[in-house]
Amino acid sequence: MGSRTLEIEKMSVEQLKALKEQADLEVNLLQDSLNNIRTATTRLEIASNALQDLSLRPQGKKMLVPLTASLYVPGTLDDADKVLVDVGTGYFVEKTMTEGKDYCERKINLLKSNYEQLLDVATKKKSVADETGLILQAKLRQLAPAQ
Repeated sequence: MGSRTLEIEKMSVEQLKALKEQADLEVNLLQDSLNNIRTATTRLEIASNALQDLSLRPQGKKMLVPLTASLYVPGTLDDADKVLVDVGTGYFVEKTMTEGKDYCERKINLLKSNYEQLLDVATKKKSVADETGLILQAKLRQLAPAQ
């Protein structure tokens, strides 16, 4: 951290402004990625809970089946042991209920792991942006009386 501070302090005001702008942009992109991971994790947790709920329902149970977020059609539960799992880009794979739950749990764990790694990177980038901002402000204060 100390050597990075020395390198940053040697930069010109223009270089500092560019570095600060770049670091802020990267922090914003990382923040967006963190939000996307959080959203995906929540959706998988909801799907996992839905599978758990579905496994408890008896065969022949009448229910509403979602076609979109706001459109449902009446249906009847035929076989609760087989589910279609969305594996991405419009592809679905038929799995047993247990395999479907396992798939959701693996994906949730993967996303949580990625979230932690990304959070670490975002924290370091934010630190660089803050440090650069402080040095830039100090340099601008030094230049102000000289002008």
